[in-house]
Parts: sequence; C-alpha cells; structure tokens
Amino acid sequence: MIKKVDHIGIAVKSLDQTLPFYTEELKLPLLGIEEVESEKVKVAFLEAGETHIELLEPTSPESAIAKYIEKRGEGIHHIALGVDSIQGRLNELKEKGIRLIQEEAKIGAGGSKVAFLHPKSASGVLYELCEKKGEE
Repeated sequence: MIKKVDHIGIAVKSLDQTLPFYTEELKLPLLGIEEVESEKVKVAFLEAGETHIELLEPTSPESAIAKYIEKRGEGIHHIALGVDSIQGRLNELKEKGIRLIQEEAKIGAGGSKVAFLHPKSASGVLYELCEKKGEE
C-alpha cells in the first residue's frame, strides 16, 4: 500500500549554490546532508510539511544524476512514494507487467530501502518506492 508522497527528488548542479534558496528564501528547515557513495550523489533533505524535498548533487560525472542534468538540466528528477513492504510491492508490480529499474530494493539515503519504476510504465514520470528504515 502506498502511504504518502515521501519526497520529491530534484537534481541540482551544486548544493552550495542551491540550498540558500530553499533555506533562506523558502524558509524550509534543512534536515541534513549526506553522501550516498553507491549512487555517487550528495543529498540534502528539507522539510516541507509531511513531504520532504531531496536535493541531489552528483559527486561524479558517471552518476545517474550527472547524466540526467547533462541531458535535461536541473529540475525534478523523481517522486518517491512511501510504502510498507517494498519487496512485496515490487513483486506485485512486476506480476502486473510494470517495468522496474530495480527488481529488488537497495539501500538509499537515510538507510531507506528504495527501488525505481521505469518511467515508460508511468507516463514518463520516474517513481521511487521508499521504505523507511524500521518500517518493514
């Protein structure tokens, strides 16, 4: 079951240049910054009510975010949906013929289990399923 929109991922070239807009102009509280080495990104989480904004800065030209920015520019990268049992949900979607980028969840920012659905199955939108640590 989908519980909520967990966060909206936004690809940016530089957290240092982008964060002041979110923290000073929009006045969104910064929850933290972390590097996800496996994905070659630095991530900043901001609180926007019950939903978070996730700013994603590439740390390598080989990262998916760097390639995304090169092809499409900065902007909304994905919408993450919070789920209870990510693997069960992935199995169900696969059985229904939904294309998946990952058939098994991996560990993402904040220790959450994450997996992406292919945008071709969702009218061009990249969706991430997200199961928060300890919510299995």
